[in-house]
Amino acid sequence: MKTFITNRFELLAEWISDNLGHPYAFMAACGLVLVWAISGPIFQFSDTWQLVINTGTTICTFLMVFLLQNTGNRTIDEMEVRLRDMESTNRELLHEIRSLREEKLGFKEAA
Repeated sequence: MKTFITNRFELLAEWISDNLGHPYAFMAACGLVLVWAISGPIFQFSDTWQLVINTGTTICTFLMVFLLQNTGNRTIDEMEVRLRDMESTNRELLHEIRSLREEKLGFKEAA
């Protein structure tokens, strides 16, 4: 059950981060704030009118913290995998260079 929830969360977090990182999402958020600001005179700039934007932004910020953490974790995991691959490749190249060097030195000694 834990794996099911984790996998679903990762899929959802990846989908949301892909879509919210898009310029259209930013434009939609700006449009929403603009509509809220324009509606100020209609609601007479009441406390409820202000509470709507404050509550909305607080909730979005709260949820985005978890998505940002998940994105950071995925990035770190990918970097670790790539670093391990680079380390393995570096080890293989170093071994190959050493064996070529030994062969070269071995031929000089024989000559």
